[in-house]
Amino acid sequence: MSLGDPAEVRAHLVAAAGAGHALTYSELLDHLGHGFSRPKMRALCKTLAVIDEEAAERGEPELAVLVVRQSDGLPGQGWWVGGGGSAHGYQGPWEGPKAARFIAGVQKKAFAYWRDRQASQ
Repeated sequence: MSLGDPAEVRAHLVAAAGAGHALTYSELLDHLGHGFSRPKMRALCKTLAVIDEEAAERGEPELAVLVVRQSDGLPGQGWWVGGGGSAHGYQGPWEGPKAARFIAGVQKKAFAYWRDRQASQ
């Protein structure tokens, strides 16, 4: 499976969102048939940006926020630098309890949206 295939990556994220949980970078790469490496993670991040752009066009909540570091359960620097926090008016730190509370709130919106969509199907 291709890291550059937004539909494939999106399907995994929608399933995770509907189930109410985030995926680590390693877990998502594993689901896509790849081992973790920095180059693969960077390629995945480019695809996540495309997925979120398309989601915004459809009025859906973002999905990239569901891909997190194993170490602390927060999105990586690319999400923050790419405007993830600022798009929601967040100006705080990218790590620690305040960031974790903020991310939990953003993820909660995605979980609720996709749980409701899956329940109505």
